[in-house]
Amino acid sequence: MIIKYIIAILLFSAIILFHELGHFLLAKANGIRVNEFSLGLGPTIVGFTKGETKYSIKLLPFGGACMMEGEDSQSNDDRSFQKKSVWARISVVAAGPVFNFIMAFVLAVIILGNIGISAPIVAQVEDGYGAQAAGLQAGDEIIKMNHKHIHFFKEISMYTLFHAGETVEVTYERNGERNTVEVQATYDEEQGRYRYGIYGSGEYTKFGPLKTLQYSVYEVKYWIQYTVGSLKMLLTHQVSVNDLSGPVGIVKTIGDTYDMSKSDGVFYVWMNLLNLALLLSANLGVMNLLPIPALDGGRLVFLVIEAIRGKRVSEDKEGMVHFIGLLCLFGLMILIMFNDIRKLIP
Repeated sequence: MIIKYIIAILLFSAIILFHELGHFLLAKANGIRVNEFSLGLGPTIVGFTKGETKYSIKLLPFGGACMMEGEDSQSNDDRSFQKKSVWARISVVAAGPVFNFIMAFVLAVIILGNIGISAPIVAQVEDGYGAQAAGLQAGDEIIKMNHKHIHFFKEISMYTLFHAGETVEVTYERNGERNTVEVQATYDEEQGRYRYGIYGSGEYTKFGPLKTLQYSVYEVKYWIQYTVGSLKMLLTHQVSVNDLSGPVGIVKTIGDTYDMSKSDGVFYVWMNLLNLALLLSANLGVMNLLPIPALDGGRLVFLVIEAIRGKRVSEDKEGMVHFIGLLCLFGLMILIMFNDIRKLIP
């Protein structure tokens, strides 16, 4: 049983490590002194120093850090973070989220190259729902929903989730001809949600290398849109903070995915775990780009303001904003962790 939690922690740690690696590599490329590169939080379990940088593993296997000279404090070192140009600092801060998107893309290439995609082709139209009333039939390929291009069948479900109850203009292709119809969403009392009544076959189609690369971009885009859409639902109170998961909940989810996939064989265990890692990596990239103080996005806001103004925002004011943001984030993390632990108790 413990092996699933070891795999979960290793997978989660790899995603965090790759994020910090982005900061680390761009810092080195811009000549910034990196004092410590660590995986985890808290006291150091093991570490070594190579050159000017200490590499360490911390006690708590969540999070990580790339600690640069002069990043959060005054330093007279010519190689400190604050001594570099604003564009150099922007590249270092943005590198973490960018590396998460790169990781997500690489994982998408591996998954789609091995499994393929579920094309947005209608396998069945359910009686009494909007798709049937609009004349959609089995074999129709969904091209657009309103102005959104559809590449995977799961994008139909995502559109339904984030546009609940809306009438949608569907463009589909049948026998080489494109047609557009309006499809009304119908509320399903049993499932407690709106549906269009469209089913897919569940079959997957593989492509050649170029198509795989193309659809891997669409896959990353899908998870970015899914994350952004979920955040909008949180802000509009369609979901609550109690529905969020922190490190504890994520590790449990990875462990549950491992358990459910074991019966299908090692190959599908890894494919499902990599798919979850893809989601988490894209999610981390999006979350870190949010303009929230203490996160990469919050730091980028101040750097962009500096680039526009031609001078820096007062370090004291910026530091205070990040400090308040950090306290709020810690409070939110404690709340989410409490909810995660509460969910584990039968």
